[in-house]
Amino acid sequence: MSTFLKVLLVILVILVIALVVLYFVGRRMQKKQEAQQEQMEAMKQTMTMLIIDKKIMPIKQSGLPQVVIDQTPKLMRRSKLPIVKAKVGPRIMTLVADNKIYDLIPVKKEVKAVVSGIYIMDVKGIRGPLEAPAPKKKFWARQKERFLRKKA
Repeated sequence: MSTFLKVLLVILVILVIALVVLYFVGRRMQKKQEAQQEQMEAMKQTMTMLIIDKKIMPIKQSGLPQVVIDQTPKLMRRSKLPIVKAKVGPRIMTLVADNKIYDLIPVKKEVKAVVSGIYIMDVKGIRGPLEAPAPKKKFWARQKERFLRKKA
């Protein structure tokens, strides 16, 4: 057997082992996620809140309680989260929004939100349905539009 075939066989065996390991790790992670989702569904409640501000920022700068920051995995601490500051009753709270609904959350408006702990899962408008904001135009599209306005 030539050296090339031996190297190719070793690489193939390593790839097969890596795929098998990833399969089992993925199944375990999926089970954990399903258990967490069940817990969130059990703890959810509807609240009326006035949205003060929303930003996407790192968890360290978010203003969340130190206990929450300490419990996050080290890899997650560098990532950015959609943070929402809202007035719930007499208190101002810092909450984490779901990525799917972050764009739907209106600023300086009152909404009904489904909350589980400090996590906003769903948002509904009190005075009519919420509308997604218009998508932001790309840089070159804005420049082209500006150029055409000047020309006309």
